[in-house]
Amino acid sequence: MLGIDGGFPLFEIGLTHRPVTPRNGSMTDTSRRAKIEAMLVDDPNDPFLRYSLAMELDKEGESEPSLALFRGLMEDSPPQVAAFFMAAQQLARGDQQAEAVRTLRAGIDQAEAQGEDHAAGEMREFLAGLEPSVE
Repeated sequence: MLGIDGGFPLFEIGLTHRPVTPRNGSMTDTSRRAKIEAMLVDDPNDPFLRYSLAMELDKEGESEPSLALFRGLMEDSPPQVAAFFMAAQQLARGDQQAEAVRTLRAGIDQAEAQGEDHAAGEMREFLAGLEPSVE
């Protein structure tokens, strides 16, 4: 759940051992990442926290650790459907279209298996834009 300012409501659950630095009313990216990492120490298997950290790492340009987290989420039971889409987008931005296509196809299969038709549709749309560029 996001806080009022769109950031994580960590201060609401008592995790204020590190200062929250405001920037236009929200936490800085570094602060958000540090808070997520701190929470992962207590619950390293939490899929929401792992996904959140992967997104923060991607935002910071740290694609390899971000992709590693997304891949772990894709291997969870059940696999986290959103991780397939986010990883594929990141791979496509990194000129790894063939891997992005493979990831999307696997994500579509998982989305359909889990009844997530909307997610499957979004991945199909993204896939349609990538396939002509893949040889």
